Amino acid sequence: MKKGWILSCVMSSLISSAIAQQPALDDYSFTTADPVVGTLVGLKKAKLSGPQAKLFGINGKQQVYFKGKTADQDWYDLTVEGTGPAGKVSATFRVVQDRFNRNGVIAHRGAWKNTGASQNSIASLREAAKLGCFGSEFDVHMTADSGLIVSHDHMHDGVNLETASRSELAALRLKNGETLPSLEEYLTEGMKQQKTRLVLEIKSSKISKERSLKLTEKVIAKVRELKAQGWVDYIAFDFDVCKKVKELDPFAKVAYLNGDKTPEQLAAAGIDGFDYHFSVLKKNEGWIPEAHERKLTVNIWTVNDPELMKGFLAQKADYITTDEPEKLFALKSEK
Repeated sequence: MKKGWILSCVMSSLISSAIAQQPALDDYSFTTADPVVGTLVGLKKAKLSGPQAKLFGINGKQQVYFKGKTADQDWYDLTVEGTGPAGKVSATFRVVQDRFNRNGVIAHRGAWKNTGASQNSIASLREAAKLGCFGSEFDVHMTADSGLIVSHDHMHDGVNLETASRSELAALRLKNGETLPSLEEYLTEGMKQQKTRLVLEIKSSKISKERSLKLTEKVIAKVRELKAQGWVDYIAFDFDVCKKVKELDPFAKVAYLNGDKTPEQLAAAGIDGFDYHFSVLKKNEGWIPEAHERKLTVNIWTVNDPELMKGFLAQKADYITTDEPEKLFALKSEK
């Protein structure tokens, strides 16, 4: 048993190292006003290839840039080849035009409460995008056979998501008749638009810390496989998971959920911000201004009371996560 655990840890470390050594951009979005897309890291002697390579160049600062006028296109796929720590390597990135909403409204498990959609469904994602939310929050678990499933609770219709297989879960239905989406299905749907970001919660395993970290590795790998980096932000209750995200993708945006770390501790760990329950911020009123002073993002969940919404808007919270984004939009329109 101990040998098996050690082998598993070694394999996980090797997988993590392989993921972390992949080439990356420090930004996967562009605007028509700025020719620079992002800075390429993890490669030497880099060159672009593929059908859209002629539109871009790489300057002496390793910045990928548009050679001519930036076209008004939704996204481009860029293939980069070069030499990395493990030798010759290539990677394809999707850079998306930054049309994302800036209203700070995040639909908790999608927009479901007033729309008839099920929580964490493809329909609730579509409704959040239709409303114009900054983000649609959703939760990801790992099945017994390492599948990635979108659902909030660890149990669905009496079935434990962590101990069931993908085929077993395929038979289950949400209240609106949908199946439980896979992470790939959810991301693929979200990438059809460029207005609403995908706020991905990596759920803590109830079985072991090891499974939480393995889930993190698989999530990061799937986001890379689908070239979804330009759409996805991460959140997690497990501080080690947050740090693992930054290890695997240093330029990913990740916020901590559990409420037991000060802004100083988050900044020291390289975490981008906090996403705390409103009760935590009522007890620690100085944390919002301190977070802003430290250039951390402030997100607050799950705020459904209009009076609480008003208070956190007055405190300049960057984001508010709510089951009722319609209420928050109505308050913001009154300002």
